[in-house]
Amino acid sequence: YQYLSRYKWKKNLDQFTFCPGTIEGTERECLACLMEFCGRRDPSWTELSNFTHFLNFQLRKCEQSVFCTSVAGQEFHGF
Repeated sequence: YQYLSRYKWKKNLDQFTFCPGTIEGTERECLACLMEFCGRRDPSWTELSNFTHFLNFQLRKCEQSVFCTSVAGQEFHGF
């Protein structure tokens, strides 16, 4: 949700890293955001669950990538 909400409001994601335990927004805002980005018109709970698991996996990989570090970001802005 933290990444999606920042993306939705066109905030810079280059300097953002997920912080576990940090609560942002309400449950209603989170669900609305997930439903908006899920890609299904009326997603089931299973579809939302699969979407969030896949997204979390991809974002963890991205955060661990050497190409997404602050040093690489200085050289390759937006990469």
